Amino acid sequence: MNNAIPFKQIYNNNPNNALHRNSIWNKLHIDMPSFICLVACFIIGLLVIYSAKLDLYVVQKQCLNFLVAMIFMLGVAQLKPRDFRSWAPLLYFGTLIALILVSIIGVVSKGGQRWLDLGVIRFQPAELMKIAVPLMVARSLDQHILPPTPKLLLLPILYIIFPVALIAVQPDLGTAILVASTGILVIFLAGVSWKLIIPLVAASLASTPVMWMFLRDYQRERILTLLNPGRDPLGSGYQIIQSKIALGSGGWFGKGWLNGTQSHLEFLPERATDFIFAVYGEEFGFIGILFLLFLYMMLIMRGLYIGLQARDTFSRLVAGSLIMTFFVYVFVNIGMVNGILPVVGIPLPLISYGGTSLVTIMIGFGMLMSIHTHKTLVKK
Repeated sequence: MNNAIPFKQIYNNNPNNALHRNSIWNKLHIDMPSFICLVACFIIGLLVIYSAKLDLYVVQKQCLNFLVAMIFMLGVAQLKPRDFRSWAPLLYFGTLIALILVSIIGVVSKGGQRWLDLGVIRFQPAELMKIAVPLMVARSLDQHILPPTPKLLLLPILYIIFPVALIAVQPDLGTAILVASTGILVIFLAGVSWKLIIPLVAASLASTPVMWMFLRDYQRERILTLLNPGRDPLGSGYQIIQSKIALGSGGWFGKGWLNGTQSHLEFLPERATDFIFAVYGEEFGFIGILFLLFLYMMLIMRGLYIGLQARDTFSRLVAGSLIMTFFVYVFVNIGMVNGILPVVGIPLPLISYGGTSLVTIMIGFGMLMSIHTHKTLVKK
């Protein structure tokens, strides 16, 4: 006779677990460690945005952006992972149609045709693809035995190529790279063989001269500037040079909030968006940078933990892709500001001023919280 007590009964009888189930945070499907780090990053962002712009109206707009993003995050967190799987095709193909419309009737701003104006709201459909692509790729792979075969990868690769091509011609190379990374990360996490990865990487490197021919003049200039910023110190190299000066002048403890000279004397372009990390480094120094990196590390580690604890393949692939894409966000922006990567126009997550990117990031964390709080208990 089997006298083993079912796992679910043990879980329910544990007072600590019962307290956790009855907490307001659990009822709202909020993961507290992630939520605390998200709010802390946002507060830091508000401080730096105000210092960069010295405009309370801009801070108020960013607070409104965060409020909207929080509403989206909470709404998404209430859904179940199976809902994400069911709605993935609708989100993907709807956003793909929006990208096609952008290429036809999109609003031109800052040299790119990236925005769709609906009268009431103006948004950037490419941002939604950062969510739609990993969902669609994970959905296609979840229906088969993993690791995937080369034949099985054909459809997921097409799901990646179409939106990336539409985004690249806007042109928006930074967003195109991020969208491509979301899908590629799903494929990598699915356990694709290194025998397939190595030839693909080799083919990509071999095609570099061909890709160079298709780059626009300003994109080539950014790569050349990366190799030698001093070749045009008052032109294409100006942003990188001023950014390095700002970071270096911060020292260990920084110049203090509102005391940054590079931003307040307007030497630093795009100081509230793409290059906000330089403003932060100048005012809060190396210690402040370590604290921000610690918050980012906590968010990434928490996301990886949620992915590892997920109860099904689809949830694991989506969670892993979303949090690793967040890592790519952070790595590319900081690398760009430090001059080790080309300038590609990617904002610093949760810190830079802006609404569309912030909403997308918070939706991603809402999905992670849903995956974590809707886990199905396994009966023994």
